[in-house]
Amino acid sequence: MSVTLPGGQEVAYTDHGGSGPVVVLLHSFLMDGRMFEPQLAAFDGFRCVTVDERGHGGTPASGPFDYWDVARDVLGVLDHLGVERAAVVGTSQGGFVALRMALLAPERVTALAVLGTSAAAEDPAVAAGYRAVLDAWVGGGAPPEVLDGVARICFGEFDASEWRKRWPHVPADRLTRTMNALVDRDAVLDRAGEIGCPALVLHGSADLAYPVERAAELAAALPAAEPLVVVEGGAHFLSYTHPDEVNPVLTRFLTTHA
Repeated sequence: MSVTLPGGQEVAYTDHGGSGPVVVLLHSFLMDGRMFEPQLAAFDGFRCVTVDERGHGGTPASGPFDYWDVARDVLGVLDHLGVERAAVVGTSQGGFVALRMALLAPERVTALAVLGTSAAAEDPAVAAGYRAVLDAWVGGGAPPEVLDGVARICFGEFDASEWRKRWPHVPADRLTRTMNALVDRDAVLDRAGEIGCPALVLHGSADLAYPVERAAELAAALPAAEPLVVVEGGAHFLSYTHPDEVNPVLTRFLTTHA
């Protein structure tokens, strides 16, 4: 399904149905709503909505954008569905968007859970490395060593074969816009104190994109956050790679607060 929002942005989404509280699931960089299949299978009693963020899945990115724009897109999807309030779960990039949703429309976010994410701006040295990856990728397709490196950062030791089938042929303009949004994002850590809804931060101890310290500082800054949950050996795309460890924690949190 897709909707064209008042400003003209088309957004692809899937309303998975159900009569329970609404839970919005927001995916990582270079993924789409399908990454939450392990959660959809476990989240009985909730009405789950997955959204393809700009430049991912079925949602186009016709020009430059930032994660504030994407947060407004998701709120627009909720408007389209007639949903006033929802819990929001975001992994990595999805967490960036979820935090901004809670800042833009705090009255609409009932609970917030983020996994493998950060409220800081991208480290300049890391950003430079990502731009080098981008240059290599768009310059002549995705070389195997580049794909290996990206897969290692995102999935750790988890089998990334399905991802490899889907993402090596991303158009250069789309990849450039999505990468720019990632590396140029602003910090929101200094505003985390404005987010008053119940919050949960989960992070993998083996996350190669952001150290556990990024998660700890975010959990400390969120006024209504539960204690930080660290999954031993967990990779960056934590909800996808470690659902057995993550799903019971998320289900308990959402059952209590959604």
